Amino acid sequence: MISLPRDRMDQVVKRFDMLEALMSAGPEPEAYVKMASEYSEIQEMAGKIRTLRAAEQELADLEAMLADKTTDAEMRALAEADLPAVEERIEALQQEIQILLLPRDAADHKNAILEIRAGTGGDEAALFAGDLFRMYERYAAEQGWRFEVVSASDGDAGGFKEIIATISGKGVFAKLKFESGVHRVQRVPATEAQGRIHTSAATVAVLPEAEEVDIDIRPEDIRIDTMRASGSGGQHVNTTDSAVRITHLPTGVMVVQAEKSQHQNRARAMQILRARLFDMERSKADQERSESRRSQVGSGDRSERIRTYNFPQGRVTDHRINLTLYKLDRVMLGELDEVINALLADHQSKLLADLGANG
Repeated sequence: MISLPRDRMDQVVKRFDMLEALMSAGPEPEAYVKMASEYSEIQEMAGKIRTLRAAEQELADLEAMLADKTTDAEMRALAEADLPAVEERIEALQQEIQILLLPRDAADHKNAILEIRAGTGGDEAALFAGDLFRMYERYAAEQGWRFEVVSASDGDAGGFKEIIATISGKGVFAKLKFESGVHRVQRVPATEAQGRIHTSAATVAVLPEAEEVDIDIRPEDIRIDTMRASGSGGQHVNTTDSAVRITHLPTGVMVVQAEKSQHQNRARAMQILRARLFDMERSKADQERSESRRSQVGSGDRSERIRTYNFPQGRVTDHRINLTLYKLDRVMLGELDEVINALLADHQSKLLADLGANG
């Protein structure tokens, strides 16, 4: 049996009951929203803790029945038959609760900003960036998330040199945070007359969307320039006199937005700037906490090659967890659950190992 922190489990159930009572009393809308968010976060855990307690009581009753010498033969046989299933159910619940009790990334509940950029490989890299964009767009649709393009720079032969989108919904960043890194593709480009396989790459960055309370940007720390946008723009970007460039002077981080509305450009640019600065702070804090970063899936380094998409062999390989799937066509259609769930499971197992090593 797994040893669980019973005091903490008691606190979770008490807090859940308290929130339920407070919400039913009809609080102010703002307070209700905050309570509902916390209620939703601990609802699954509280339910499993209660189910575990009921199963443990059932086990205690069965064991008492077997220990009682007055129990008749028929009841004893029934108790002995039920015992293994109840023990198995308890063990499964303990494992599930242990995972739910693991330290959580404070940004897991946040929406995300997805940035995809063509890397090495010229036109083929831009085409691949477009394929990755559509893969994530389809996955978001399957999850019921809202997916909205913020800005894009079209590739000369199709696809994108760069595209940025916001993804909103439940658990977005928690599921997509391990997608950051270099994605490599091996295939025969449409422009290749000799049928040779080329290797190209695109870089993916998934940033937690930051609120103003998450990151303090002082007015004197930014420079805002307006300018004329250039380039064809394609379906996502329109030529305009109101493009906005915001530079964060202390870090040198620069964001350019070029949509129709100057007001919207400024708001979007600030949204992306907050996310990038918040991500920089999170990365710095992670490194300070642990130079070894044992509990991370990969280092989070944008230059790290994390996955290869091999079209001739129909396979996708995630190099961080040595996972290879021969269903590349399904993955490119947005069926990412098998890959993402494997990454989450690996992350959880490393967290458990870290907790065990630290006593």
